[in-house]
Amino acid sequence: MEKNWENRLAPYEQAVTELKVKLRGIRKEFRQKNAHVPIEFVTGRVKPVDSILAKSKLRNIPLDQLESEMSDIAGLRIMCQFVEDIYDVAEILRNREDMKVIVERDYVTNNKQSGYRSYHLVMEYPVQLVEGPRDLFVEIQIRTLAMNFWATIEHSLNYKYQGDIPEEISNRLVRAAEAAYRLDEEMSSIREEIQEAQHLFSHGKKSEHTAGYSKEKPRKELDDD
Repeated sequence: MEKNWENRLAPYEQAVTELKVKLRGIRKEFRQKNAHVPIEFVTGRVKPVDSILAKSKLRNIPLDQLESEMSDIAGLRIMCQFVEDIYDVAEILRNREDMKVIVERDYVTNNKQSGYRSYHLVMEYPVQLVEGPRDLFVEIQIRTLAMNFWATIEHSLNYKYQGDIPEEISNRLVRAAEAAYRLDEEMSSIREEIQEAQHLFSHGKKSEHTAGYSKEKPRKELDDD
């Protein structure tokens, strides 16, 4: 049984690996052009088998229909600095020819009642297998760092309380989500100044390295491997 799941999920692992490489490639292109990079970092995963089984039971999805009915077996998250970056990244993905948007959900403008904000894209992505190409669903979530911090905390609390978070904590989470979004709005209001400062800092560090003055170790990538 375990081997069957390993074989079944292998194409999804391949899709996640390939998409992380491609998304990092997009980030590299912006850096080479000395342009603002809308992608801060990327993480990805294939949903664990126990989570797949739990969701299939909750949504009454037959196991032989998982590939067509469950869109988030393969998932990626793209973290951005600014809310504006979220929409820029969504547009970049929309325009690519190596994947196709199936569903878009804007929980940034239309946040959930819990306070959750994120931009979701369900993509159809072709992987090349020995037996030929195969189209898979991949869910991509695009968030700011503040949104991701909030969502990570909420996910942990949902796990602790089995989806039944006490009302007092839920209310505090909603207020925290509002505070996080106000932070994003403030950062957006001074976005040009922040980007200019980052550009100057980045070029200053490059000059130091070129001159041989910097003893700082190279910055480690934040991407999940």
